Amino acid sequence: MVAQYGLEFAVHIITSHFGDLVAKVCSCLLHRGSLTLQDIARYTELQPAQIKNCLLVLIQHNCVQAFSVERQSGFGVAPKVFTMYMALFDSIVHRTRFTKFLAIAKEQLDEKCEGLLEGLLHHGRLTLEQIILRAMSKKTKGNAAALRDSFVSLVHEHFVERCPIPEPFVVPSPKSASTGRRGAKSAQVIETIEQLAITAATPSEAERFYIISDIVEGNPLDEKEKEHTFSIKVGEKRKHGALEIDQETVAAISEKEILWRANFEEFVRCLRHKACVANVRSRLGVHAGTVLEAILGTTKHVEKKVKEEKSVQLSMDTILEEVRKRKGGLELSLNHVRDSLDQLGCHSCMEEEEGLYSIGLRKIIEVARNDEAESIVLRRYGREAYRIFRLLAKNGSMVETDKISEMTMIERKDTVKILYKLWKDDYLHMEKLVSHPSKQAPFLLWKVKGTSLWELVLNDMYHAALNLSLRTAYELDQEHEVLELPQNLRDGAQEKKFERLRNVTLVLETSLLKLDDALLLFHNF
Repeated sequence: MVAQYGLEFAVHIITSHFGDLVAKVCSCLLHRGSLTLQDIARYTELQPAQIKNCLLVLIQHNCVQAFSVERQSGFGVAPKVFTMYMALFDSIVHRTRFTKFLAIAKEQLDEKCEGLLEGLLHHGRLTLEQIILRAMSKKTKGNAAALRDSFVSLVHEHFVERCPIPEPFVVPSPKSASTGRRGAKSAQVIETIEQLAITAATPSEAERFYIISDIVEGNPLDEKEKEHTFSIKVGEKRKHGALEIDQETVAAISEKEILWRANFEEFVRCLRHKACVANVRSRLGVHAGTVLEAILGTTKHVEKKVKEEKSVQLSMDTILEEVRKRKGGLELSLNHVRDSLDQLGCHSCMEEEEGLYSIGLRKIIEVARNDEAESIVLRRYGREAYRIFRLLAKNGSMVETDKISEMTMIERKDTVKILYKLWKDDYLHMEKLVSHPSKQAPFLLWKVKGTSLWELVLNDMYHAALNLSLRTAYELDQEHEVLELPQNLRDGAQEKKFERLRNVTLVLETSLLKLDDALLLFHNF
């Protein structure tokens, strides 16, 4: 469940991009969950035509997913199929990360790919024809054929994917317990209707990144794919000529009918890998960072989900080969790589008499989260509180007050004061241990709250991001007249206002970018 300030931040993003009316519909879905058109009309008091237009805008920009579900409409009445709409929180917040996504595309591919991706990020869903025409109108380097090749590169790197199914039918999973082989009942993980809808709407891996224009390049389809692509019904007798379809016609279908969108999941995976490598470089050194970067770069397309706990297993020969392809990797010997793997706490296993190595990514993320939480405590409560929090975070278990005072070398009186402050603000968990005789004061045990602390920190971060965004919008609105004036028409006072505005917005936007790195760390990684 998304924190309260996270929802408010998402609504602010929609307001700034699409206006108050669209934001009102989106806010209703974010706060109330999946709703039908009639439910949205009842809660927002808007006309159905207005709501439909707002939903079309949100769907076009990947902020809402529609799905169909069967519901009982009344006692003794046959169930009816209703269309429901759900807001996609992550996709909404990703709108603030377009600059980061474009930088990744430019870094890993080229400027043409960056230009093509920019169109998808700002317009949501486009056909290949629309993407190329827009890029050419923006004077992106290259002709139509070169731009089409760049688009193929984006798809092959999984930065672009086919759009999900517009309105999949969802059957809710039964809420029951399953029985294991030995007869012991274990509670089944019940997926929500929204999770089922997203799964049903997502095409298969092959379909998501399949380009019909690949036929032109000499990659023929197999029989099953041809049936699917050219809509030949199952069981229908196919004529020989039906499979001999003109290649140019097929490419035209691809460009004019199939909708594409940016694959946010792949960009988040890249950002997660970058965060892991940066954390390892700062803690363990350049060599360990290079080894981790090589491993993640090799296996990124094999990962099944963004939040993988461990990297994919690789042999030592493969790791060494990939390391030497990286900048500065040629100077690393086999012993250097082995030492780096040891530093990374590499998990190794034996399979078919060959050593395979895997790195715990979740542990790296947890270390980075602890570092971020410690820096927050340092800024908010001071250095002594930071030392106490760091001790408890590393210990991971309950610690008594006197022991904390002794280990941090802080006066007991000050230690108690700091501990109560952190406990009051939900950073610590406290337990009382009563011993006999009853007249003796109870012992107080303390520990870091863990998962609930991450949720608290994340909500505070969303609050800060919202405040920064609102302040930026306020500053721009206050000086909109100065912004509209051409530079040669500004007098001395107006030029000073413009310079002040530029400096203020630069500080605010830089702070928001740094804060977004922390938001990704706690929410997406």
